[in-house]
Amino acid sequence: MLAVMSGPTSEFWQTKYESNVTPWDRGEASPQLRQWLSSRELTPCRIIVPGCGSGYEVALLAQSGFDVTGIDYAPAAIARTRSAIGATNARAEVIEADVLTFTPGSLFDAVYEQTCLCALHPDRWVSYSRRLPTWLRPGGRLFALFAQVARPSAVTGSIAGPPYHCDINAMRALFDETRWQWPNPPYELVPHPRGLAELAVVLVRA
Repeated sequence: MLAVMSGPTSEFWQTKYESNVTPWDRGEASPQLRQWLSSRELTPCRIIVPGCGSGYEVALLAQSGFDVTGIDYAPAAIARTRSAIGATNARAEVIEADVLTFTPGSLFDAVYEQTCLCALHPDRWVSYSRRLPTWLRPGGRLFALFAQVARPSAVTGSIAGPPYHCDINAMRALFDETRWQWPNPPYELVPHPRGLAELAVVLVRA
């Protein structure tokens, strides 16, 4: 008998958003996204934001001239994202779908990955990581913020989350060189008000 996949479900996230129990939520777009925009490392293009949550990044990208698509499978997250966009004069596409089965109608130039990978149980990481290059044109870029949430229980093999710890060695194996070009370390460490941090890395689809 096959084991049932572990980890949070869409119902889990729906309950979190409905009850407003979202301690990971900054209440605004990530400062790293703003830095990528201000430095012109990320310029207007066709971009997708998987696991868009409250939609701050979708709204900021839309305001900045991007052709942006947000995707989430929790209806409450979709509603939040649409509300965030509605508070601006910008426009964006918002899709209620599962990132593990989603197939875009046409390829994107970039993926903004911040809150999706760390919200998925690691059992699902390989499936998710294999979807991302299929969404991107050759040479497209993955703007990633890998959550750093190492816990003492990990030394005995325990898997705790969400958010799940995105160890850089695991990320190098997951986003391997047959599909992605990696920049040389060190990588920018972005603090988070919850006390965790994120590693900012830009990968290029091989």
